[in-house]
Amino acid sequence: MVYIVGILALVFLVLTITVIVRMQKVLKGVKSSETGEGLPQGNRWNGAMFILFLVFALVASTWSFLVAEKDFLPEASSIHGRRTDDLFWFSMGILTIACIVVNFLLFFFSWKYQYKKGNKATFYPENHKLELIWTVIPAVVMATLVFTGWRAWSDITSDAPKDSEVVEIVGKQFGWIVRYPGVNDKKLGNYNYKLIDAQNELGIDLSDEFSFDDFTNPSEMHIPVNKPVLLKIRARDVLHSVFIPHLRVKMDAVPGMPTRFWFVADKTTNEMRAELGNPDFDYEIACTEICGQGHFGMRMRLVIEDEVSYRKWCAEQKTFLQTYPDYLAKVPANLKAKALQYMPTQTTESTETTPADSTSVDAASGGAGTSASLR
Repeated sequence: MVYIVGILALVFLVLTITVIVRMQKVLKGVKSSETGEGLPQGNRWNGAMFILFLVFALVASTWSFLVAEKDFLPEASSIHGRRTDDLFWFSMGILTIACIVVNFLLFFFSWKYQYKKGNKATFYPENHKLELIWTVIPAVVMATLVFTGWRAWSDITSDAPKDSEVVEIVGKQFGWIVRYPGVNDKKLGNYNYKLIDAQNELGIDLSDEFSFDDFTNPSEMHIPVNKPVLLKIRARDVLHSVFIPHLRVKMDAVPGMPTRFWFVADKTTNEMRAELGNPDFDYEIACTEICGQGHFGMRMRLVIEDEVSYRKWCAEQKTFLQTYPDYLAKVPANLKAKALQYMPTQTTESTETTPADSTSVDAASGGAGTSASLR
């Protein structure tokens, strides 16, 4: 350790001496320039290089934009998405103009006012008019950008319309699980993280009768076109982020803090395929929050279809109770009769052969199922 400290001290000493020597040279150059001697070498060449670099930067920036344009996302497939894109390009236009003007003046002035013998600089100790201009103009531009952005964000994050289709999406390492409110009540049932197990991955609370017709899908999400969709978002383990790039939908999924995002998709999957000329195109839901080693594979297919097709698809799905009939044992006794409507046919028929009182229903539907679901 002593040797390391010694070496570092020696290095700093050498650097200090080098800086002092160079400062002496600079001071000598300043004194000689005061007498009109010591014109900086390559002064004109350096001035010309400023102009050349300015032209090169403008050409390179334009070329880079034109080459990358083919990889830009197509027009948004949602109403709020197009509004978001308009704000983005409006902001980019203002910033691009400001960038070009500032850099043009920076490089042009460096060339225009390069060192020339006999030139004298003029100093303005104060110029209230100039200060007012460079303060008011940026303030107005900034206020415009902030106000338009705030107004759009307020509309996007406002309460969803009452007729919205409600869908819950839950992130976990490393995938998405989607829950739908079924076709009867169109209301999602409650959930409780304490109820999560190997089969009930979302912690669906079967003491809530609205949960009886809920169904889940871990492979893809379906939503209707031209209808408000309210995404109820949550995370089961770590921070995730729901991102549907073609719809400009993005919202974090935070453990213990449910979030939401509503939107209206106005292009079906088939319409988008025709627009892009790509029969293999699919909308995608991705995670844009690094959530672990499997983050790269956290993707889900999104299908946007007409409402008739969507309703038909929903009617074809099995409810959670139909998929896992053993969970009937977790339904309160006073709700079991209602829950049986959402059970597989064979389970319902076998239950109906027993007495109709709640005790016999428990015996016919609970039994081994209770112990199986508790293990």
